[in-house]
Amino acid sequence: MSSYEESYVGRIRKLIGKEKLIVVATRAVIRDPEGRILFVRRTDNSKWVMPSGALELDETLFEGMKREVKEETGLDVFKATPMAIYSYPSSITAYGDPYYQLSIQFLVEEWSGVLLSETDETTQARFFDIGEPPEGIASHYQEVLADLRNYDGTFILK
Repeated sequence: MSSYEESYVGRIRKLIGKEKLIVVATRAVIRDPEGRILFVRRTDNSKWVMPSGALELDETLFEGMKREVKEETGLDVFKATPMAIYSYPSSITAYGDPYYQLSIQFLVEEWSGVLLSETDETTQARFFDIGEPPEGIASHYQEVLADLRNYDGTFILK
């Protein structure tokens, strides 16, 4: 795992300063056997999120999602299906930098491992009932949960 400054986005940010970037990211919906959804609490801003993060150079979408899940949870993903693409044109990082995020949402179908409650990037990790997510999650996670409740297998583009 590299630091933010060593990451592709961090290196580009250093070159362009506060100019808005387009960032491609992945997010993973991981369910436990009871159907609850995994959320992790970030170390940089204490927010609850689904395992997620920006792609690095030369990664496929699937590889980037697998890497982020491993870094944030300790879990290994073996199979996942893209569910949606969400667009967030006016986002701000935890560091105060503007960006336009395209987020590819995956439904993880096969995973294994022991869930780590704390990593370099997270301070907690827990499964939550879809109707009772962590308090104070961002509105875009409410949107994802609503889409999950109504998901019929048709790819979502927002």
